[in-house]
Amino acid sequence: MSDQPEQTLAFAESPVQLLNTVEWAHASLPPGGGVTIAILPPHDPTTRGQLRRMAQLAGDAGHRVLWREARGGAVAPSKTLATLAGPLRRARRLVVGDPFSRYLQLLLSMAGDSDIVVVDDGTATMEFTAQLARGERLVRWHRPRAQGAAALLFSPVARRAVRRLRPVPGRRVEVFTAMTVPPLEGATVTDNTFAWTRSAFGPPRLTGGADLVGTSLVETGVLDEDRYVAAVAGLAAGQGVTRYFAHRKESRDKLARLTAEAGVEIVRPDLPLELVARRGPIGSRVLSFPSTVVHTLPRVLAGTGSEVVVCGIDPRWYTDGVTDRASGFLADVTNTALGTHGLTSLPACP
Repeated sequence: MSDQPEQTLAFAESPVQLLNTVEWAHASLPPGGGVTIAILPPHDPTTRGQLRRMAQLAGDAGHRVLWREARGGAVAPSKTLATLAGPLRRARRLVVGDPFSRYLQLLLSMAGDSDIVVVDDGTATMEFTAQLARGERLVRWHRPRAQGAAALLFSPVARRAVRRLRPVPGRRVEVFTAMTVPPLEGATVTDNTFAWTRSAFGPPRLTGGADLVGTSLVETGVLDEDRYVAAVAGLAAGQGVTRYFAHRKESRDKLARLTAEAGVEIVRPDLPLELVARRGPIGSRVLSFPSTVVHTLPRVLAGTGSEVVVCGIDPRWYTDGVTDRASGFLADVTNTALGTHGLTSLPACP
C-alpha cells in the first residue's frame, strides 16, 4: 500500500532536517508519495527565514507542510503538543532529524509504536548512532553531560525517547544519512545521495575562485574567536578565498570582524548550503573546516568540477573548556570524509 501524508509524519526544526526529509521521501516513497511535515521553528530569524524558503520547496515537491510555533511564550508549547498528540499516535512512520533535541524527545515519548526514520541534521548523526550503539544517554558532542534538577526531571522522558529510537521486533528503525556512521544492530542505514537536489537543481556555474564555508564552532564555545578570525585571514591570503558562506548561527559581530580583518565577502545563504552550492555560482574550490559539508558537498557537487577541501584545526584554537571527546569527534569528521570521498586536506593555519 502506498504511503499517504497522514501515514508518515515528519518533524523539522532546521532547514537541513527539512531538506533531508525531502531527500528521504524522494528516495523511499513511490512517485507522488507525500509526507506531512510539521515545522517547529526556533526563535532565530535567520533559521526561520531559511525554513520558510525550504518549506516552499518542500510544498512544491508534493509534501504537506505545517508551520507550528512550538516555542513562543508559555502557551505555545502545550498548544502545539495538544494538536500533534493525535497524529503522533496514529502515524505509522515518524521521520525525525535531531534526536538530541529535548522537544523532539518529548514528542517521541508521546508517539505510538510507529517505525522511526532518522534523517541527517549535520554531523550529530554520527554521534547519535555511536551513542545509541553503546547504550549511552544522548548528549551533543560539544556539550558536557547535563546535570542538575532540570536534567533529572527530564530524564524519564529522554529514556522513553531513546527506547523509541531502538529497533525492536515489530518496529523498524532507519537512519538515512550522508555521514559515515557505525552499524546499529537491527537498524537499516540508507545512503543519502542527494538525488532530489541533484535532479532538481544545477549543475552550477563555477566562479574559478575559492569559497570558504563558515562554521558556528566559535558560537558553540569550541573555538577561540581571535584564532578563528586569524585562520580565515590566513586562508584568504594563502588560498585565494574571497567569499565566506556564513553559517546561520554565526554572530553578526564575528562576521563583521571577518570582513574587516580577513577581507572576505560575507554571503548569507537563504537555503541549506547544499542547495545553494548546487544552484550556483560556486567556487571551483570549496574550503571547509570539519563540518557536515565535507560529507555532503562532495555528493552534491560530484561531476561539476568543483573540488571540496578540508581545512585542519590547530589544537591551540580550542577554548579551555573543550574536552578530548569534542576534539576527537571533529578529527573523526575529517578523517572519515578524507577516507570516504578522497578529499584534499590543508594543514591548519598557524
